Amino acid sequence: MAILAVLATSGRAAAGQAATPGPVAPAVVIRDAENRATLRAVRVEPLHIDGALDEALYRDVQPISGFVQVEPKAGAPATEETHTWVAFDDDNLYLAFRIWDSQPERRVATEMRRDINNFINGNDVIAVFIDTFHDRRNGVFFAANSIGARQDGQQVGTQYNPDWNPIWTHAVGKFEGGWTVEMALPFRSLRYAPGRAQTWGLNVLRTIRWKNEFSVLTPVPPARGINSLLAAQLAAPVVGIDAPAAALNLDIKPYGVTTLTSNVNATPRISNDVGGDVGLDVKYGVTQNMTADFTLNTDFAQVEADEQQVNLTRFSLFFPEKRDFFLENRDTFTFGGVTTGSGEAPVLFYSRRIGLDAGRPIPIDGGARLTGRVGRYTVGALNIQTDDEAGIPGSNFSVLRVKRDVLRQSSLGMLATRRSVAQSGGPSLAIGVDSALNFFNDIAINSYWARTEAQRGNGDGISYRSNMTLNHDRYGGQLERMRIDEGFNPEVGFVRRPDIRRSLAEFRFSPRPRRIRSVRRFWGMGTVDYFENGAGRLDARKRSGEFAIEFQNNDRLGISFIDTYEFLPRPFRIASNVTLPVGGYEWQNVKLAFDMRPQRRLAAQLALEHGTFYNGDRTALTIARGRVAVNPHLSLEPTYTLNHVTLTQGAFTQHLAGSRITYTMSPTMFTSALVQFNSATNAMTANVRLRWEYQPGSELFVVYNDERDTRASGFPALSTRALIVKFNRLFRF
Repeated sequence: MAILAVLATSGRAAAGQAATPGPVAPAVVIRDAENRATLRAVRVEPLHIDGALDEALYRDVQPISGFVQVEPKAGAPATEETHTWVAFDDDNLYLAFRIWDSQPERRVATEMRRDINNFINGNDVIAVFIDTFHDRRNGVFFAANSIGARQDGQQVGTQYNPDWNPIWTHAVGKFEGGWTVEMALPFRSLRYAPGRAQTWGLNVLRTIRWKNEFSVLTPVPPARGINSLLAAQLAAPVVGIDAPAAALNLDIKPYGVTTLTSNVNATPRISNDVGGDVGLDVKYGVTQNMTADFTLNTDFAQVEADEQQVNLTRFSLFFPEKRDFFLENRDTFTFGGVTTGSGEAPVLFYSRRIGLDAGRPIPIDGGARLTGRVGRYTVGALNIQTDDEAGIPGSNFSVLRVKRDVLRQSSLGMLATRRSVAQSGGPSLAIGVDSALNFFNDIAINSYWARTEAQRGNGDGISYRSNMTLNHDRYGGQLERMRIDEGFNPEVGFVRRPDIRRSLAEFRFSPRPRRIRSVRRFWGMGTVDYFENGAGRLDARKRSGEFAIEFQNNDRLGISFIDTYEFLPRPFRIASNVTLPVGGYEWQNVKLAFDMRPQRRLAAQLALEHGTFYNGDRTALTIARGRVAVNPHLSLEPTYTLNHVTLTQGAFTQHLAGSRITYTMSPTMFTSALVQFNSATNAMTANVRLRWEYQPGSELFVVYNDERDTRASGFPALSTRALIVKFNRLFRF
């Protein structure tokens, strides 16, 4: 297969960047005095993706090598050799790897399912980050392990989205000295700046889990840790890519679904009711760097159930989005550096406000979304229409996001949301401006100012926040000042705690001892978190200190002390039979935590807490992120939380137990079951899913949902049950 020569430099760099001088053919890599790489891609005839590495490319083109460690010895050469090739043809970008392994019997490959949790932390993998706009801010991620499991994701600024699932192919293989990977990434699955001659950014990460070593193609500071690959500003320039001109780039995916449902609590009672529906999703590449998505009669029947949570606070819980339409490019709409509502900062756009009401699905008639880049601007627009459902009026949801790149790694932006029929009855509007300033690779300042039209209570509906974070390897910390007015009410957002003025100070010291071979790093952190309400009354205070040891084998042992004060402005029903009166409460507790390294076949995060709690005491045991890798096909992920609380007003014990059981037939077919029991709600639930990607982008789902009431004597009584079969087919034009 003939290899065609490529010019030593690209015709022009992408996204307005200056042209990057590249290696002169036949060289494919050059390095500067600090070992930073610049790469050259080569044109090839179409490759057969089988993992064999037997085409002319691998014989005639010198591989790229010279990986350097991030852990355990930052900057030192990797202890095992990795060979890399970057090539392309008219349709695909190709990435290939020959991965040498001196002790293959110790290689860690725990599962072959796509997008498993702890994929990078728990497996020997090869992973790639590509900055297709060469803007040194954003990029896409692809990874594979030695038994065929793969993972992909998007990086938008500092936010990573693991739920991006583009169409691409890969294959793995073996040779006497190690293993191989071939990847074919269709240009039409990627977004990049206009023009054929492209300069992109690229970095490659390799993990060797039995050594707890990970290395990269071009150096990254050790403070980045396992997220080293996602540092877009440090990726190596790749010149010579001749990308295809814009084509039709149209994806049409119709679906059909049939259901069989029962609900003994409904009036009238529903028993084995048969239903069905059809719908359509369309994706259109407006330009090389702008994508429009359309959805008609949107259905999310295949989505996995939420994992239940324990709540011993008086504030709402935040549940993550799992619906496909809202997941792709979701970080385009991230505002103020706030990624989730699990912290104290509000989320101005929370997509679960659309099509869900207190967890109950609301029909979505259809909608559209436009996302992409125009020069230095990132743009996102979304419009969704919901239908009437059981007394809840249909509503139109609109979101507009504009963000402009400034300086080398920073941005300024604006976000606006509108709901035509808000919970208050009329339309609701929220608007805000934000900035993300990043300096020296380890200093970040995220700020926002926002105001809502539909207010609750008193106040002017304003919220603002400024957070400065230092993330150096040896030390770090953050300072924050935030205000959430009592009247701040984003009807398409999420506010955990309204009417607060927050001041936060945190400091970390994490040295790496040179004389203790078993310890990679010590970790010490102190935090003071202070809340007042709008009238200046102390609402809450939290002071904590933590000391932890990170071992060379990736285990972590930590102990923390937490001193908490909370004022209850109204009676708080903490359990079904226990209500705390108005007043101020102060308590202290100690927490011992042990995180077992995820590459073990048996691993979990274990925590034991004990101390005072409000006007009594509390003991808690938590088993989180549990994993039992029976073999590469079968895994169990058990979780368990126990809270035993004794208060002046009464005592209670809560159990929350569950497990995800997954059986993977092949990298494109798996069955999973999420089984949960919650003693606080007397509910036992099961969500069983079969997913088969029978061809790239086309899927078959079979889903069974079951909820039962454990208060019944004998076997738990049925509450609801549903059997769902969904089929979709992708057509690409």
